[in-house]
Amino acid sequence: MGEHTPMSEDQAAELQKVLDRQRQAFAADPAPSLAVRRGRLDRLRRVVLDHREALTAALDEDFGGRSVEESATVDLLPALTGIRHARRHLRRWMRPCRRWPHPLMQPASAQVVHQPLGVVGIMVPWNYPVYLALSPLTGALAAGNRVLLKLSELTPAANAVLGSVIRQAFSAEEVAVVEGGESVSRAFAALPFDHLLFTGSTAVGRQVMAAAAAHLTPVTLELGGKSPAVVDQDADLEAAAGRIAYGKLLNAGQTCIAPDYVLCAPDRRDALVDALRRAALRLYPDPLRNPDYAAVITPRHRARLEALLNDAREQGAELVPMAEAVENAPESGRMPPWLVLDAPASARVLEEEIFGPVLPVVTVADLEQALAYITARPRPLALYYFGHDRRRQQQVLDGSHSGGVCINDTVLHVAQDNLPFGGVGASGMGRYHGFEGFRTFSNEKAVLRKGRWNSARLVEPPYGRRIHRWVQRLMVR
Repeated sequence: MGEHTPMSEDQAAELQKVLDRQRQAFAADPAPSLAVRRGRLDRLRRVVLDHREALTAALDEDFGGRSVEESATVDLLPALTGIRHARRHLRRWMRPCRRWPHPLMQPASAQVVHQPLGVVGIMVPWNYPVYLALSPLTGALAAGNRVLLKLSELTPAANAVLGSVIRQAFSAEEVAVVEGGESVSRAFAALPFDHLLFTGSTAVGRQVMAAAAAHLTPVTLELGGKSPAVVDQDADLEAAAGRIAYGKLLNAGQTCIAPDYVLCAPDRRDALVDALRRAALRLYPDPLRNPDYAAVITPRHRARLEALLNDAREQGAELVPMAEAVENAPESGRMPPWLVLDAPASARVLEEEIFGPVLPVVTVADLEQALAYITARPRPLALYYFGHDRRRQQQVLDGSHSGGVCINDTVLHVAQDNLPFGGVGASGMGRYHGFEGFRTFSNEKAVLRKGRWNSARLVEPPYGRRIHRWVQRLMVR
């Protein structure tokens, strides 16, 4: 969110005007009914389905090469299943949750009511611009809010279609779309939202949180980090390599929960490297010309990835291609996938989030060393463990912190609608998806109801010896 061109006063005023209109509309209907909320979700699902071909074509254009099938699978399908899941369970989510009052409070009733927050801001990244717009939008609408969506400047074609989709489904007082570069993003993050959700890098997440702090705006930060994959001694190497290669090369590695590096024992490394290469070639034969394999979003992003490889090579690492004929790259944005072996700890590929088709393999003596390696670093967004011993699986769950975990798989936990999604520590804060998304965008209001006779009168002043003895007995029970 570094500043380039300052945002004009007119642009800032227009953003505030959109927010004010949504606040006024929310004030006129602060508790939307189940029917209203379902109607909004139905409209969203219908227009996305109607424009699915235009959306996948726009994503292909923005990336300079992204398969229609991959975009349908990873951007549109999870967004649509999330809408359907929210609609199906919304009645139950909206019911007040009964709690039991303390005996001293009786007679009374207690409950938690999920109340809409008001106006929610959502900052959308470029790597999955449809899914990462519609998924939080679904939670915010299910919770009864109005929403401003800030779309990434790196996906103009998808933005044009998505903006048209939103405008067909909603009035600007329900959902509004904002576009623009870094100066607009900075102004957007500084608006006095009732909640702000940001998906992106840890560095920018810090800036977003700082901007939101001026208004004490609560934030959900979906960041990233270096998500490890641990291949234990009893793991099936072919199966593990297949799932790691899939998770890593999906969208050419431009996925916040992609495996960022692999940990394995020295005696298994060479066999695992061979298995990873076979898996990559099976998934994406001739990746530089393969339409199923996504391009890197911009030349600047590709140059950063090549700089990571050059830095590793200069520090003595071995670079192993995961594809054939890597020197014959056509003039396209596709980048061949690479394995990095024997990289020193100071190599940038082991310090920075990679976010591309580069996968370091690091050797550790055993599972204890693997866990020590992981816990010595910032907490990742995801952790992937391959092994079938239940006790060792539990050892990994107990001995590590991460936003989410897959055992014997990668990345698929993000598409599980009834699991929360989010980070921990440097990889983010807060949760959404499914019921957790509904809760994130709601105020969980505590309600205590008393009747005509109120037991609290028994402990009102003036105090005497009887109350003193009674309170002392209660304190030691």
